[in-house]
Amino acid sequence: MADCTQAAALIEGIEAQVLIADKGYDTDAIVHLAEAAGMEVVIPPKSNRKHPRTYDEYLYKLRHLVENAFLRLKQWRGIATRYAKRSSSYLAAVQFRCAILWAALS
Repeated sequence: MADCTQAAALIEGIEAQVLIADKGYDTDAIVHLAEAAGMEVVIPPKSNRKHPRTYDEYLYKLRHLVENAFLRLKQWRGIATRYAKRSSSYLAAVQFRCAILWAALS
């Protein structure tokens, strides 16, 4: 199942100023849904679009910071393999690892 088919369910009910995503989410339905919710859409257009949209390239380049944060989280085996049996234990592990990453940046 393509990720873009589930994007509408994720966007609904979320208040945000900007929707940043990669080319896989460049569909008219997602763009219209985000704009209807009052979000600025920062998705680079697919190469096969007849009329490419403009997007904020600077904001899109900052997307790698979020990707790198997930990469660092997944380097911890307990998070990558969802080792915890309870969701509360898993959430605590993610929060603890985020605190360690934040402390390393400070």
